[in-house]
Amino acid sequence: MANSMEMTTDVGRWPPASPHMSRQPSRVAPSLAPSRKKSWFQRCCGCCSSAHSEEDVEEWRSTAPGVRDRVTDRDPDRSDTEPTVNINDRMLVVTCVDLLKDRRGQNRRAHHTHEYEYDDLIVRRGKPFEICLTFSRPFKVRDDKVILQLHIGNAPQVSKDTLVIVPTVNEFDEGRWGAQVKEVNGKTMTMWVNTSAKAIIGKYQLTVKTESPGGTFVMQRDPKNDIYILFNPWCRLDDVFMDNEAWKYEYIMNETGRLYYGTEQQIGERSWNYGQFDRGVLDACLYILDRGGMPYTGRCDPIAVCRVVSAMVNSLDDNGVVAGNWSGDYNDGVSPTAWVGSVDILLRYHHTGNPVSYGQCWVFSGVTTTVLRCLGIPSRSITNFASAHDTDASLTLDVYFDENMNLLEDMNTDSVWNYHVWNDCWMTRPDLPTGFDGWQAVDSTPQETSSGLFRCGPSPLPAIKNGLVYLKYDTPFCFAEVNSDKVYWQRQAGGNFKKVCVEEKAVGHRISTKAVGSNAREDITHLYKHPEGSEAERQAVRTAAQYGSKPSKHGPNDDDSQDVQVTIEAQDGCMMGSDISMQVTVRNSSGSQCSISLVLRFSVMYYTGVCRDAFKEDVKELVLAAGEAKSVVTHLKYSEYRNQLVDQGAMMLTVSGQVKETGQTLAKQHSFRLRTPDLTIRVLGEPVVGNQITAEITFTNPLQVTLCNTAIHVEGPGLQRPKVVRVGDIGPQKSITILEHFTPRRPGPRQFIASLESDKLNQVHGVTEVIVRDA
Repeated sequence: MANSMEMTTDVGRWPPASPHMSRQPSRVAPSLAPSRKKSWFQRCCGCCSSAHSEEDVEEWRSTAPGVRDRVTDRDPDRSDTEPTVNINDRMLVVTCVDLLKDRRGQNRRAHHTHEYEYDDLIVRRGKPFEICLTFSRPFKVRDDKVILQLHIGNAPQVSKDTLVIVPTVNEFDEGRWGAQVKEVNGKTMTMWVNTSAKAIIGKYQLTVKTESPGGTFVMQRDPKNDIYILFNPWCRLDDVFMDNEAWKYEYIMNETGRLYYGTEQQIGERSWNYGQFDRGVLDACLYILDRGGMPYTGRCDPIAVCRVVSAMVNSLDDNGVVAGNWSGDYNDGVSPTAWVGSVDILLRYHHTGNPVSYGQCWVFSGVTTTVLRCLGIPSRSITNFASAHDTDASLTLDVYFDENMNLLEDMNTDSVWNYHVWNDCWMTRPDLPTGFDGWQAVDSTPQETSSGLFRCGPSPLPAIKNGLVYLKYDTPFCFAEVNSDKVYWQRQAGGNFKKVCVEEKAVGHRISTKAVGSNAREDITHLYKHPEGSEAERQAVRTAAQYGSKPSKHGPNDDDSQDVQVTIEAQDGCMMGSDISMQVTVRNSSGSQCSISLVLRFSVMYYTGVCRDAFKEDVKELVLAAGEAKSVVTHLKYSEYRNQLVDQGAMMLTVSGQVKETGQTLAKQHSFRLRTPDLTIRVLGEPVVGNQITAEITFTNPLQVTLCNTAIHVEGPGLQRPKVVRVGDIGPQKSITILEHFTPRRPGPRQFIASLESDKLNQVHGVTEVIVRDA
């Protein structure tokens, strides 16, 4: 991991929100050297010093008055309730700690954690929870004292808030640590425990200490008494507080969502199983923070947590969760389009410690949503259509042609992705001036580095909207994605480049997310940018351009003559396997006749905007009278493109040309995708918790070729653990039906999600709603 103390001069890119930690927190207790003292290497070497000596971690066992026995924490999972000294009748011995952690009980429901498939107590910070203690004898108010201690990490310290000695109080101070006796009944005491609204999030170890006339007793750590503390959007003092109840249900509690893809003219959607409450996912999310080397002291800050999550969800730099792959070759892993949820990915990573293969932007976003919701940070996946990737911080998207209007691929490092999926997360921004709380953009897809690591955000949406790219984090890159101008350059005879066309509305279209409380698509473009062409939108571009790497390059064309305009219209809903028609319209707005030579080139493209060489070219000669418009139609047969396609069936039509009379250069690009069929899913039987039912999945191959090595991935939160069903080959235009049996684990509205992958067809998926009754 790069040292966070290294500064950068990138505008809007700042060091991490939390200090660098020289050693990575360990998930298990370190082995202890026989020696009581550290060697020179342990004292001075960054890696060796991560092994603690016996002097680093201490616990105090119960003793008689005046006698102390120091021991080391050799086994963090040890249940050690036996004291090392004799117990006398006057000592107040803790015989039982009941955290009232039943998933259907008051604690879990009050803290909105009852859906987590864990038997542990899981609470949200800033809100009290109830515990019950049982003693060896009746509790005496005048003589006895109970002290609760919570600690996290391997070397807990009060000064770093990793060791909390909970004070006993008569009344709670809102948002602060405190313990309050609710009731004493003989040997039993019921207490309310309030956590700080700024507490470190993670898994705490609980110890109970008593002081009485018989001496001091400390009940040693029992893993069954560990407590998970999470961020709390229901607490007004928490930095992630969200006032809208419907929003909290959607952005914290909803386990499934919609991810949008395709093009702005042909928006596709797929369901995604976030699965943030599935067994093992919470531990996997905390493991990500450990692997990211995040100091425990930084884990109270949602800004810092988002920075680490953004870096760790991708595998570059730090062997994070998902390995990206845009090559089209996924033989040694899983195709990105085959995943239907985050659960399998996170559990694989936690189990192996190795990046999971493979992912692309929607996979990174889906996993990020899972991690943030699981930890208690409101989050959503969003899709930006025609999303710019600005590689040189110029805040423009530059396209270069040679003298004959052929693309100069070696210079075209910027690109427009058909779509790009990232995340919004909700929090206050105390590190910024007022007005920038609320939704923040976070992107885990590895595109550009921020403070030395591949990560992006959190960047406040109001800053992106208004071009305030000097506000952290990574606002220049986020702004360029949604509101940069597309500039076409042509090489001249002397080698210089002339600006021949500027598209001011080329990127940042139909920014989409799943609507609250429904499966409809919600357009949130207005949160990211002002209306296209408005003075406010142009002012935002001018403001951002001042801080770009090439501010002098912004402005109108070098040649102001724009009398001829080109538009492209695509046939709606072109299915994979069908022929395609495209219409190009040229309009002459001048007062005189003009002659135009057009070149139309088809090329296949990755959804990231990277095109292969053109596989079909068509030349059209037009003569237009003053004020006249003419259209030409070009056709593309299935036989011409079927052996050319790459992932997701995307193609690009590039139209270039020149007006002979004026020399005006014409340039226009249009991307489109071919639609794929859906899986049809039907549930057979009555959905009841604990009763096996069946999902019937049907698919028809639309192509005139055989689909080989076909597999169907299925899963659903509370319904079905991730599973792969091998189908084999599916003949041309043949149909298959499979039956998948599953047993619902949790009641309520659920979704059963499936996707299909094969050698020639992907991005095929389906979903069905399942209402599960309690047993």
